[in-house]
Amino acid sequence: MYRQKKRQEEDYSLSNYESALDSKNSELRTSKRSKKDVWKEHALAYTFLAPSILLFIMFLFYPMLKSVYLSMTITDPRGQVAEFVWFENFVTLLKSHQFYSNLGVTMLFILYTVPTSLVWALFLAAITHNKLRGMKVFQFIFSLPIVISVGTGSIIWFLLFHPTAGMLNYFLSWIHISPIPWLTDPAWALISISLMTIWMNMGFLYIVLSSGLQGVPEELYESAKMDGSGPFRTFIRIVLPLLSPTIFFALIVSVIGAFQTFGQIHILTKGGPINSTNVIVYSIYQDAFVNFRFGIGSAQALILFLIILLLTVLQFTVLEKKVHYQ
Repeated sequence: MYRQKKRQEEDYSLSNYESALDSKNSELRTSKRSKKDVWKEHALAYTFLAPSILLFIMFLFYPMLKSVYLSMTITDPRGQVAEFVWFENFVTLLKSHQFYSNLGVTMLFILYTVPTSLVWALFLAAITHNKLRGMKVFQFIFSLPIVISVGTGSIIWFLLFHPTAGMLNYFLSWIHISPIPWLTDPAWALISISLMTIWMNMGFLYIVLSSGLQGVPEELYESAKMDGSGPFRTFIRIVLPLLSPTIFFALIVSVIGAFQTFGQIHILTKGGPINSTNVIVYSIYQDAFVNFRFGIGSAQALILFLIILLLTVLQFTVLEKKVHYQ
């Protein structure tokens, strides 16, 4: 009886051991299979990403590294490196009065365009954010500049700015104001470019801010109205804080876009008159592709990149604290 019981216990323990061993082997096979599946998924993902990665390498990373290299060289008119000068191009720029003048023009252009574009687009988005009949027509009109290219918009505004046949001076003559030399007077040239840029930016910013307004719950408007809050107070105290993430995004995009402005300046003023519209990007174009000084042009491009990076980080560090995320 004792031997039979002991044999049963041994058989039971042996069966438990075998089942545990089978379970462990099954887990190992499953683990190997899962690792194999993960590698297959990674390989498939990188296969789909390969074209995009290749394009980024060809048109983003390689030109950036090439610009860093060229910024430390002096090149001939064919773009061939004639001499490696290390940081001499940067020193030359930082000692140049023209570089600081171009930087000042760029900052003034940003000051003219970015706040005005945001306030104007926000105003248009606010007054069309209702369900009155015919609002769709105004929404379409205010969004229209987004589909117009910089070249087409520049030609339109060139005709408007014409000193004798332009519509702007024609309207000014109705109220007995003398014609304004919009593009030929240094005092007006940058303002003229800014007006055209504000109009060009209006479509994109209007769509972004209108989308943000649509995300504000209608219940908040109704609650504020029941509490006796007027439309202006409701907009300032309730809508603006909820809209702050959208405004913050629009601000970042607008500042970066203003730093990169080129097309309208090239078409309308070519940096003149008397360098009054010669922003940094247009100066880079002149140095690199007109005067064939690729080293100086690349150095300016890197400095511009660092300025944009620092300002973006500063905006995220300081202004994002005032953003109210839901």
